[in-house]
Amino acid sequence: MAAWLCRALVQRNGRLLPSYPNSVGRLCSRGVGSSSPAPGALSAFQDKPRTVEDLPNISFLELIYRMVFQGFYNRLHELQIDNKQRYGHIYREGQKSVSVNTPQLLEEVLRNDEKFPTRGDLSAWKEYRDMRGYGYGPFTEEGERWYNLRVMLNKRMLHPKDSAQYGDDINDVVTDFIKRLSYLRQCSPEEDLVPDMANELYRFSLEGIASILFETRLGCLEKEIPAGTQDFIHSIGQMFSYNLAAFLMPKWSRSLLPYWRRYIEGWEGIFCFGKKLIDKKMEVIQQRVENNQEVEGEYLTYLLSNTQMSTKDVYGSITELLLAGMDTTSNTLTWTFYLLSRNPHTQDRLYEEVSTMVPAKRIPSAAEDVPCSSCECKDHCRKECCYWWIYISKENRFTLHHYAISHDEETFPEPFTFKPERWLRDGRVRPNPFASIPFGFGVRGCVGRRIAELEMYMALFRVIRHFEIKPDPTMGELKCINRTVLVPDKPLSLYLVDR
Repeated sequence: MAAWLCRALVQRNGRLLPSYPNSVGRLCSRGVGSSSPAPGALSAFQDKPRTVEDLPNISFLELIYRMVFQGFYNRLHELQIDNKQRYGHIYREGQKSVSVNTPQLLEEVLRNDEKFPTRGDLSAWKEYRDMRGYGYGPFTEEGERWYNLRVMLNKRMLHPKDSAQYGDDINDVVTDFIKRLSYLRQCSPEEDLVPDMANELYRFSLEGIASILFETRLGCLEKEIPAGTQDFIHSIGQMFSYNLAAFLMPKWSRSLLPYWRRYIEGWEGIFCFGKKLIDKKMEVIQQRVENNQEVEGEYLTYLLSNTQMSTKDVYGSITELLLAGMDTTSNTLTWTFYLLSRNPHTQDRLYEEVSTMVPAKRIPSAAEDVPCSSCECKDHCRKECCYWWIYISKENRFTLHHYAISHDEETFPEPFTFKPERWLRDGRVRPNPFASIPFGFGVRGCVGRRIAELEMYMALFRVIRHFEIKPDPTMGELKCINRTVLVPDKPLSLYLVDR
């Protein structure tokens, strides 16, 4: 596949790498700025390579050196852009991984997908599941078994009409979230300050996805949250913090260094929390069956009552959906609120839009009133989407460098600037659709996309309508660190002022 891609590019373009201007922009945010490769770095590689072996190669030792000694370990997104400047649009990382970092190459790869596309190496994730006897979920399953699993999981979630049925539940969660924000503002010694917005958004996202997956409210937005909820949030952060080490470090080091124990502890907390909620729902269903009562419900009830999924597969799938639905949605909203606080003109336009769309006393519905202010979330996703890799064939793994792709200057002028208007459908030329695909593409796209979009748009719509978001002047600028997704390097404090 990689060799075919090289030949196809040569035949189509006459060369593998395009020409670029002589200047390379300043490095932005700890050394990253321009996403275009310098011609000096490319001159050695512009002789029409036709095989994988002809591509410039980053050895494994060089990658480790740059991550450990040059400090890119938790800044892999910046490493993507740095490597693009050094090696161009397509190059090798190690012996089998081919990296691509332009929208055109990404589209070429994804449109030649196989029937059962596979992800990259998730052996460390699978290893924990094998240790504890849990089944694989939508992230960890492969091949035809993955396809059959996705067919079952897609129902009642992926279609827009399916997600719309959860609109009332999500609106109830958003209502409680706004009440909690008001409570935190009142408790703050500094008027209107919410001291750790990211943690509050974790609670909101957990409450939202749990209301859909488990058909119940957890109480994450109450003044006193249930025991175990904050431990679950901490477990997610701990697992992701040691995720890269778990994949890169040799197995013999696990007994010598603490990373593996802490990584497993993170998974233990995640699965313990998910299993407890699933078992509770199974008990309710069993009681209804024993009492000859009709078994009614939405997502989890459907999986338990109308599919052939085993209990261990339900544990694996629902816990992975819970993990994904919480971590990604909360981080997207965290960055969106942060960027809006630092771009008041954009925030004013958004407030004007939501005020015009729905009268002040009416709550927007999922079916009718989801705002086109999704542009704010889209431009955040473009700025903060980091890594996603996928196997295409047995011979080659393609690493898709989404952060470098979504900061391509030819596709996105001023790529490091927050400009939601890029996405407006107002007659302007819109970006290449493959330049930003935070939910993936094709059959392996995100199963919870519609739910995540609904949660984010509803939360953004209603929070903006209630509060003006202002930055905390004592906090300074947030920077991104890599924790599988990009998270802030310190807690986010925001002032929420009543409108």
